[in-house]
Amino acid sequence: MRHGKKFNHLSRTASHRNAMLSNMAGSLILSKRITTTVAKAKALRKYVEPLLTKSKEDTTHNRRIVFSSLKNKEVLKELFDEVATKIANRPGGYTRIIKLGSRLGDDAEMALIELVDYNEMLLGGTEKKEKKTTRRSRRGGGSKSASAKSEGTATEAKESKEEAPKKEAKQEDAPKAEAKKAEPKKEDAPKAEKKETKSEDKSDEKKGDE
Repeated sequence: MRHGKKFNHLSRTASHRNAMLSNMAGSLILSKRITTTVAKAKALRKYVEPLLTKSKEDTTHNRRIVFSSLKNKEVLKELFDEVATKIANRPGGYTRIIKLGSRLGDDAEMALIELVDYNEMLLGGTEKKEKKTTRRSRRGGGSKSASAKSEGTATEAKESKEEAPKKEAKQEDAPKAEAKKAEPKKEDAPKAEKKETKSEDKSDEKKGDE
């Protein structure tokens, strides 16, 4: 019988229980939150919080003590390099347990255990990250087409500037051409006179025949 003992064996031997809690503590430090049963979450909180307190003071002795419990170099590096700086100003209470209801298979009470300083929604420190937008055309090579269009507009502007004085010169030459068309040609005048004399001669000949 338990007789009010607070220590929860979790129906496991000491070696099995320690190995399980060490593994769960490593997963919590790397992932910042895990889902498990309420009993395991409470046992994990008692196991991991003293290790988090040790990580605040980065000494060789504390690293060796924490490594003897976690037995994972990646977890140790994450704990002392990143998590320790995040929880430096918090005097205990590093984890939070949120109950999720019962599990369908065996009706066990489930819970989410997480590191308090990594929940940005509850801390109110949600920062709006600027979305990186990349402009891509569906046909591909959108940037090339845009540059070609810009070059085309530049060339059109240059051509229009060059054509403007030419058009002005043409407009100035237009009245001169009209004046030339209006003036009678000098060469045509004697031809017209010759035709008139020939017609008169023919009429005189006809009268003489009569």
